[in-house]
Amino acid sequence: MSQEDRFVDIEIKLAHQEDLVETLNDTIYRQGRRIDQLEALVASLVDHVRTLQSTRQGPVNEKPPHY
Repeated sequence: MSQEDRFVDIEIKLAHQEDLVETLNDTIYRQGRRIDQLEALVASLVDHVRTLQSTRQGPVNEKPPHY
């Protein structure tokens, strides 16, 4: 294998690695955005549940009137 062939192989491998790094960075970026969205959703649901609990009337385990 000549030195030129070795350089070509190295350049090909480097190009593949650069593409892989770019793909991984994009994936991490999208996952980070999705995590932010999910955290906001969880916070909203927690607030909603707290609001429902604070406006509740009567005992929690009260049996329905037909018992």
